[in-house]
Amino acid sequence: MRISALLGPSAPSLLSASLLLSASLLLSTPDPLAAQGASATISGGNGTIYASTYSDLITVIDERNFEVVGQIQTQNGIPGRFVLSADRERLYVSDATGYYIEALDLARRQSIDSFTIGSGNERFRIMSFSVDPQETYALILGKTRIEHIDRFEVGPATLIRYDLRNHEVMDTIPWPGGHERERANFRFSPDGGLVYFLAEDIIVLESENFTEVDRWEVSQELEPGLGQMRPGFTESYYEEPGFFTELVRITDPINNRRMMGIARVDLAERDLDFYTLGPSEPVGQFALAPGGRKAWALYSEVGHYEFWAIDLEQRRVTHREVFDGRPRMGLIASTNGELLYIHVAGNTIDVYDSETYEHLKTVDVGGDMRGFLLLPAPDAAR
Repeated sequence: MRISALLGPSAPSLLSASLLLSASLLLSTPDPLAAQGASATISGGNGTIYASTYSDLITVIDERNFEVVGQIQTQNGIPGRFVLSADRERLYVSDATGYYIEALDLARRQSIDSFTIGSGNERFRIMSFSVDPQETYALILGKTRIEHIDRFEVGPATLIRYDLRNHEVMDTIPWPGGHERERANFRFSPDGGLVYFLAEDIIVLESENFTEVDRWEVSQELEPGLGQMRPGFTESYYEEPGFFTELVRITDPINNRRMMGIARVDLAERDLDFYTLGPSEPVGQFALAPGGRKAWALYSEVGHYEFWAIDLEQRRVTHREVFDGRPRMGLIASTNGELLYIHVAGNTIDVYDSETYEHLKTVDVGGDMRGFLLLPAPDAAR
């Protein structure tokens, strides 16, 4: 039955008037999303982004709306490496020259301390460092550099313990096993009682005299025929303390082929869970999702870039999505897991939907990026 038959003889004119009135109301009713702007609906969570550039300023961005909420000025020029304190209240930053380390108070957004080792023509160049959970000292790997009239004299790689409160070198730490290394990383146990020295093997040192108490020989084959694997121990704030999940590669010596897979390391229990995803491809920039059940990675070849979604429970790649990438990219997931951030190699952060991989927004940080840190809110669960 037609609608006009139900309304009576004057139905056509009434129906037309009703339709015109509805259309008029629809057009005149303000759209709250349009009034606020499309970006008002895009939020990565309640974290804070700290982006350093080739200047003495670190830009602070609110993840809820991607607005710049402040800047932190460093005392020593261009920032280098970021090291976050255990309580997440201070950020320790080396400078681009490697001669200085300073402490930044994140709540006040200002530099509160700075130090350098050596003076005059003899300086100590910092290559890597870590701060103990109580922030009483720093372990620093570096080299002495003496400037002569006609040359620079560079000393051997040295490990030192530096007193952060009194600003003095406490002692020089012998190399584990007597083996000097050009590169090494340190990880403290949550209570600071142990130091995990990450080199060719994981060497566990007690933090009083730095003597070896244990050694995990990850440089050896996990099992006969599987090949050697070296996790990089990249820290994620979506991971439990002492756990590291990342993309790794091994060589299958039997079939002479490279394989890639996922490794999850529990340092305290000396446990390593590893599984392969398939043959090695140009995939990197592994980013864990909040909750640890999913991750993303980037496939990167010149002119061809893809997002890879990895289900860590089903242990497989679930999706590959081509997108317009950059020659150099960093990748991290938002604190609510709904967005993906592409950063570094430029002055912008590109924001993508983590399900559809649609490009949603571009955030300008004011200069070419060097460092990038996304810090969840203090009450956010790992």
